[in-house]
Amino acid sequence: MPYRQLADLIVLLHFAFLAFVVAGGLLVLRRPKLAWVHLPAAVWGVLIEFFGWICPLTPLELSLRHRAGEAPYTGGFVAHYVMSVLYPDGLTRGTQVVLGLLVLALNAGIYAALLARRRAKRGTRVDLRR
Repeated sequence: MPYRQLADLIVLLHFAFLAFVVAGGLLVLRRPKLAWVHLPAAVWGVLIEFFGWICPLTPLELSLRHRAGEAPYTGGFVAHYVMSVLYPDGLTRGTQVVLGLLVLALNAGIYAALLARRRAKRGTRVDLRR
């Protein structure tokens, strides 16, 4: 497979991972066992935003683009693909922290709802046995 197509595949994988980090908690509401996969992914996504780290998929994509003869972009994946659409002026550290907080708050709310639902089910079972 040519390098450009591999780089494009990495972009799709990266978007899928990003979507899973942000909204994967909603899948956990339907399938609680997915929490074992989603929680580490969400923590990784939040840490990347909080500390300004670069996801390993970004250098991989850039390397493939370079091998394909394309000029690699500067900055990270979020800055290049996501922020260019949402915030045309560019990605700032403050914006990264806000994105991290939004992901954290969204998923904390979802997991709180999941825990409340589990407690309610346990309470109902106990009450039915009495």
